[in-house]
Amino acid sequence: MTEPVTAATEQTSATPQAVVRMDGLRKSFDGRLVLDDVHLAVDRGSIVSIIGQSGGGKSTLMRCVNLLERPDRGRVEVSGEVVHDGGRMVSRDLPRLRRTVGMVFQRFHLFPHLTAVENVVLAQRTAGVPEQEALGRAVALLRRVGVAHRGLAYPEQLSGGEQQRVAIARALALRPDVLLFDEPTSSLDPEATREVLSVMRELAADGMTMLLVTHELPFAREVSDHVVFLDRGRIVEEGHPDDVLGNPAQARTQEFLATYGSTS
Repeated sequence: MTEPVTAATEQTSATPQAVVRMDGLRKSFDGRLVLDDVHLAVDRGSIVSIIGQSGGGKSTLMRCVNLLERPDRGRVEVSGEVVHDGGRMVSRDLPRLRRTVGMVFQRFHLFPHLTAVENVVLAQRTAGVPEQEALGRAVALLRRVGVAHRGLAYPEQLSGGEQQRVAIARALALRPDVLLFDEPTSSLDPEATREVLSVMRELAADGMTMLLVTHELPFAREVSDHVVFLDRGRIVEEGHPDDVLGNPAQARTQEFLATYGSTS
């Protein structure tokens, strides 16, 4: 693989170990507490999976990283820079933040009037990448995720799995420090799910820093360095995937795995 997946593949002594750090996050919607005093760190080159029931705050936590949602309280730090603290934004350069933090959504969010390659080019052009460089990078990334042959197709002509792989290529195009996946296979059939998870395995093997929300518990156990069980807005249990998913200490985690299926 010749295309780098991260903006900074080498660490120096001045580089903070945690690419993402969240301390004391609290978030409410219409008086309903969704995140309650959440502390989480994602180290460079690591893969952190967030699991839990629907409605437990997982996606909200994910969206607080790039400030698609603004925490009511707490501190968010990305690549050594504090971007939100004490309920207020510290960094006002949201475009730069979102170049640092790539995101892959559940529903792809591709522009329907653009071809696959144009979708990947557009994000780069908006960031000031020259047209020929953006096009070359887009073609290389589509090849990397296995859909280069569909580069001239429009989203409606692509399967769900192909659309999600284009979305991954788009997220990688700006060489982010961390890639967020918000239940990327939730709307896919089993075959498409396997295709997308295969791409994510390759990214994991290549050292991409990733934070992902997933219901694919065997996959989380396979690729993750750290698993977090979030329930009703609080972290109930976290640790090595073999511990959290294979031998959980907390009764609530045991109950969740009994309902959703153990990975043992």
